[in-house]
Amino acid sequence: MDRTEANTAGTDAAGVEIVSRRLTTSRLQTHILERAATGASTRQILLIHGNVSSGEFFRELMTTLPAEWQVVAPDLRGYGQTEARPIDASRGVRDWADDVLAVLDALGWQDADVLGWSMGGGVALQLTLDSPQRVRSLTLVAPVSPYGFGGTHSAAGTPNSPDFAGSGGGTVNAAFVAAVAAKDRSDTAGSPRDVLRKFYVNPARFTPSAEQEERWVDSMLQTRTGDDFYPGDAVPSEHWPHVAPGTRGVANAFSARFMNVSAFADLRPAPPVLWVRGDADAIIGDSSLFDLAYLGSLGAVPGWPGAEACAPQPMLAQTRAMLEQAQQQGGEFREVVLPGVGHSPFLEAPQEFLAAFTAHLEGRR
Repeated sequence: MDRTEANTAGTDAAGVEIVSRRLTTSRLQTHILERAATGASTRQILLIHGNVSSGEFFRELMTTLPAEWQVVAPDLRGYGQTEARPIDASRGVRDWADDVLAVLDALGWQDADVLGWSMGGGVALQLTLDSPQRVRSLTLVAPVSPYGFGGTHSAAGTPNSPDFAGSGGGTVNAAFVAAVAAKDRSDTAGSPRDVLRKFYVNPARFTPSAEQEERWVDSMLQTRTGDDFYPGDAVPSEHWPHVAPGTRGVANAFSARFMNVSAFADLRPAPPVLWVRGDADAIIGDSSLFDLAYLGSLGAVPGWPGAEACAPQPMLAQTRAMLEQAQQQGGEFREVVLPGVGHSPFLEAPQEFLAAFTAHLEGRR
């Protein structure tokens, strides 16, 4: 049964009310932001955020979507104001996908148009695999590869080593994790604020307002840290970079050791997909500055054994191969690449993003 707790509401400058509330679902207490539809709802939109963030990053998008759409952005477990329960990485991203399905049940939604950003793209794909009848359409925004993050090569997601070294909790910058845990609000190099400014967006194109930046830093600093949360545990490896994924926490959940959602291509039918990305994304791409193999190829991480042994991950090629395979099986997708845009297209290019997103949905009444 759905039980609502701690309702609060905020109205933006345009007069759009966003309600903050907590749902008691069959799995855990989940905090959501919700914007009700004006009149009868014609669509139900579910927005799934990425790593080291929360539903708060969608606030601006929520205020601009068509008034007849009902829109909900939950905080995933380990993030925002949702109840903190450990993440079992051995299930891949299924803990989050199951939590999101429980949100749909608690809201009484039979289905939804689902948007997943970054890590949330992997969660959205897993949700679709597990409950395809609940997903009317899928929008992937700068999504993690269907083979997770790090430790693979080739469009088919071939592991670089048998233990998936180069992915998982041990590959995350420890100083950044410590800064999140310490609620560091400074702008020093490597702080959450600094990472937001340099990597969540392309700073050459977009600078958040002071109010936006404070809200988004608040969101980042709500991330739970540790072996059960962000980044997760790790084990030593004989393979470069000599660390392999453990079985707990965030970064292990989206390691290819446990995450593989490429079977999306075999769904009959697969929901229609809009894939939106920026061509200046430094986080998700074939030259990701967060992929240790790519950093090794630049000489930034010592001891890299070369591309034959440890090639950088072709994240875009992996996503494209999955979507093209789905298309060959009767599915459809559209790829929209926004010039000069970084990891957050809906923030950096809101008008262009809104046009693509609404066209995707309104063409499927």
